[in-house]
Amino acid sequence: MSASDTPDIRRHMERLAAEGVDVVRVVYPDLIGTDRARDVLLDHLPSACDHGLAFCRAVYHTSPQGDVAAVAGGLDAGLPDVTVRPDLSTLAVLPWEPGVAACLGEVTDPATGAPAPESPRDLLRTVLARSTEQGLRPVVGPELEYFLLEPAPGTPTGWRRSPENTGSVYTAGLRADPGNHLLRTLRHLRDLGLGVITGNHEFDGGQYEINLTHSAALDAADRAFRFKAAVKELARQEGNMATFMAKPFGDAGGSGFHLHLSCNDAEDRNAFDDPAGPYGLSATARHAVAGILAHAPALAALANPTVNSYKRFGPDTLAPWLIDWGLDNRSAMVRIPPERGSGARLELRLGDASANPYLLIAGTIAAALLGVQAGEEPSAPLEGYGYDTSRSTLLPQTLSAALDALEADTALTEVLGKAFTTSFLTYKRDELARFGRHVTDWEFTEYAYHL
Repeated sequence: MSASDTPDIRRHMERLAAEGVDVVRVVYPDLIGTDRARDVLLDHLPSACDHGLAFCRAVYHTSPQGDVAAVAGGLDAGLPDVTVRPDLSTLAVLPWEPGVAACLGEVTDPATGAPAPESPRDLLRTVLARSTEQGLRPVVGPELEYFLLEPAPGTPTGWRRSPENTGSVYTAGLRADPGNHLLRTLRHLRDLGLGVITGNHEFDGGQYEINLTHSAALDAADRAFRFKAAVKELARQEGNMATFMAKPFGDAGGSGFHLHLSCNDAEDRNAFDDPAGPYGLSATARHAVAGILAHAPALAALANPTVNSYKRFGPDTLAPWLIDWGLDNRSAMVRIPPERGSGARLELRLGDASANPYLLIAGTIAAALLGVQAGEEPSAPLEGYGYDTSRSTLLPQTLSAALDALEADTALTEVLGKAFTTSFLTYKRDELARFGRHVTDWEFTEYAYHL
């Protein structure tokens, strides 16, 4: 039976047509977590489901500037295809674009029918299969920050923060957001079904944070991915730009991507809670913390994946650059919020907003699972304000060092898989090489006149 003959496809098509939809946008994440897509006219949806949509596999190896890194299976193989099929279970009508619905795509190798080696969504599925073997179902709540920018002709970048006022952390309304960007965005994201719950202006001018509710890890990653794409699209619609870049301005702080992680057991109970355990945490929770601490240098490559990421680190930034954990301590890399019972969880504060949600969540869960397997206890929790190198070990301070740490962490890369790890390392080292050859404005200003 072809896809066009299945009741499921016909039902979706009839519902979409009744809602005035005549285009389905099939979207999937690339290696850095940005959205790749194709618009499909509704009448051709059955064919897209039957035969799939062909994309060049090297889209995974293509940089934001259009360079193609020499990742195995791309250029060297003659630029073969991957096949993308609509996942109709994820269909949602776009509230801001009349006549258009969007869904995620499943990416496979047409030669084998297996998931594409670089597919971030399938990497997370692989890690979640490991957690199932250990009787644990990870639950994740994402928190993301970003900057809203407006055009500023004549400035070095052509953009400025919108608005530029400071001192409006944890505020809402027109004082912090005179253009009402946050309210419009929250309502659109709600109507898209992304599970957004709250939003506010953050620490720096033009910086916002929107929180998403917690859910099963794959669903949380899907929603975080679609959230980032939607925020950027909504800003573009108004002639602005939303950026999840880690630190877009030298005179402002960075944007974080914090993950709240817990696990449910086979009886659907929170496996991190234990009133009788140290700190009210179960052995599973403490071992998970120990695993994240042990694999933090390698995890930084996924949580802080750009050259710019490491400019977010530093004393008094509230961005963790030391390997530590603490009880309700926001200066620690891993924070244990005060809730217990069904709310027992850890918060990984390491990630910045440029991280690919699928890779950050997969890496965090993989490190936690390795900790549970090892059964080791974490060091004593941080007390007081952190950022003291005499008490805690330094995280990698450059992307290059983080990539080296990832490559050296054979336990973590075994969970992530050789094919994915090799592709990611090759892609990111190409990024480093291109950055190393680029002459920056700082260099010209520093050297040109005097030397």
